[in-house]
Amino acid sequence: MRHKVAHRKLQRPTAHRLAMLHNMVTSLLEHERIETTVPKAKEARRMAEHVITLGKRGGVHNVRQAQKIVRNRDVLKKVFSELKDRYAKRAGGYTRLMRGGFRRGDAADVAILELVDRPQAAAAEGEKPAEAAADKK
Repeated sequence: MRHKVAHRKLQRPTAHRLAMLHNMVTSLLEHERIETTVPKAKEARRMAEHVITLGKRGGVHNVRQAQKIVRNRDVLKKVFSELKDRYAKRAGGYTRLMRGGFRRGDAADVAILELVDRPQAAAAEGEKPAEAAADKK
């Protein structure tokens, strides 16, 4: 039985697992969308939602708590400014996990983890990819 088991070990040593998840959360918050396997996405989702909640609370202590997970200073600023304002009225559920089929090399179950209410998603639906790339430049 799995009573009171807190997280998935993902067949990795603790230091490797935490470093991988911290990098995934940083990439998710930076790009607002990542593609990975389903178990990794579920674990990264937990950390990402916690970091966004810390960003909403604000304050020096919460910034330092978020720095433990998000090591990129620019992404940290984004969490405590842009994402804080975007999710001010939302009471949780900042991420969306969509199944993406199976990976070609090893048939691993792939998922797309993204932030809800992304401004790029709304703009990309109405435009072609080439136009969206030209707007970024």
